[in-house]
Amino acid sequence: MKSNPTEEAIRKAISEVIKIADRMPGVVILHDVRDWRIAWMSAWGLKQLNVSLEELTSLTAAEYYSTYFNAEDSADYVPKILKLLENDKDDDFCTVFQQVRVAAEADYVWHMSGSKVYLRDDYNKPLLVITLASPIDAMHHMTSKAARLLEENNFLRRNLHRYSTLSGREREILKFLALGKSSGDTAELMFISQNTVETHRKNIKQKLNTNSYYELCEYARAYDLI
Repeated sequence: MKSNPTEEAIRKAISEVIKIADRMPGVVILHDVRDWRIAWMSAWGLKQLNVSLEELTSLTAAEYYSTYFNAEDSADYVPKILKLLENDKDDDFCTVFQQVRVAAEADYVWHMSGSKVYLRDDYNKPLLVITLASPIDAMHHMTSKAARLLEENNFLRRNLHRYSTLSGREREILKFLALGKSSGDTAELMFISQNTVETHRKNIKQKLNTNSYYELCEYARAYDLI
């Protein structure tokens, strides 16, 4: 039976990674770009996930990500991965933060993952992507920074449709509100009446569906008004 050249190339590439994986400072993962299944994972990663390589490679991409990853992270890292695949430069790579559930009952653990194209076919299309993922020490300041960045990105994505309904003047008034300016102070700064400011404030709260000063400030921070 004639062997499949693509499958042979993949097997050879995996065998080369296996030789050095245990010496790498993190979990080594190979994704098959054709369907995004796991093609191979190093022993450290399998131990963290408490799964065998056979079990892991039998999962679909959807099953793998829904089982082990926080879905909210995907909006941040998926576009970066797709952009990486669009490039023809093998030296390009992307680095992302991901939350990984290392056991069924465990909390998510922050990881920093770096990925690049590892193998291409005869038409220069990506076949394998290699990722090196390392857990971030829970006491490390990067953990809290990554959590804040993800939270802000999620807030931006969830609320863009509401924020986009604000007019330019309403956004300016929201800025002064978040800075702690009173209606009177805002009216003087904008050369409009206090009643007009109060009307705009009422409309802002209706459009953003909140009366919470904290949430209004969150909008102002997230969308770079302050």
